Amino acid sequence: MPETVTVAAEAMATRFEVALHGAAEATLRAAAEEALAEITRLESMLSLYQPTSEIAHINTRGAREPVRVSPEVFSLLEHCVALGEQTGGCFDITLAPLMRCWRFMNDSGAAPSDAALAEARALCGWPQLRLDPEHTTVQLATNGAMLDLGSVGKGYALEQAATLLQENEFEHFLIHGGTSTVCARGVQADGAPWRIAVEHPDADQPPLSIVDLQNESLSVSGIGGKSFIDAAGVEQGHVIDPHTGHPTQAARMAAVVCHSATVSDAWATALLVAPNLELPEGVRIVS
Repeated sequence: MPETVTVAAEAMATRFEVALHGAAEATLRAAAEEALAEITRLESMLSLYQPTSEIAHINTRGAREPVRVSPEVFSLLEHCVALGEQTGGCFDITLAPLMRCWRFMNDSGAAPSDAALAEARALCGWPQLRLDPEHTTVQLATNGAMLDLGSVGKGYALEQAATLLQENEFEHFLIHGGTSTVCARGVQADGAPWRIAVEHPDADQPPLSIVDLQNESLSVSGIGGKSFIDAAGVEQGHVIDPHTGHPTQAARMAAVVCHSATVSDAWATALLVAPNLELPEGVRIVS
């Protein structure tokens, strides 16, 4: 059986791993490291927290003037707008003011005052984002509006890393980011599909499902991990419902499979907000 090589690196506040086979060990290791370097490159462009990123530049200057971005970032923002429309606004990259208001940025969360919540809600929503395709510039409609691609960044990075591996003629590999987003191409060394466990939101319970992936991506989103218990004893997670401004209570987790890791990431987030959304062709829920 061909040897499978696994290489890991830290990026986007999580551990990414690449597992691949089909060539000599040194060749596989070099390819995996190149794929991980691509993820790190994309983090430097998309991170809300890196002051030199293109997203940070939009957030600091976009309300004052048009901010020119790379074609790559502009295309991703256009894709996000389309996904927002497709999900009825349940996926939304303009919610950073609400994430900050609920203290989910660099913290585990806390309930805001009604006044603070109203102020943050006024800074969110897709009309805040203004894209100019002719000049590849981005503007924000209101001072204080911010973009946060955290709900789709890992999926996009995995998808681009997978594309790079395929361009380099690697057909069989698995890339994952903290196991919450997985991109699988081809099969395992023994010819079987890549098998991924979808963990139960309660850590002491067995996995909800075992998913076989072949040329597909899986994204799992849940309210756990970054959450707090409010005064009423209710767990409030870090996924915000754009329609209410509050953490979603519609579902505890959502798992989605489709070809694109960018799309699966967006839909996993959207289905936490509205579990009964009509799915587009090629997207399926893991239950």
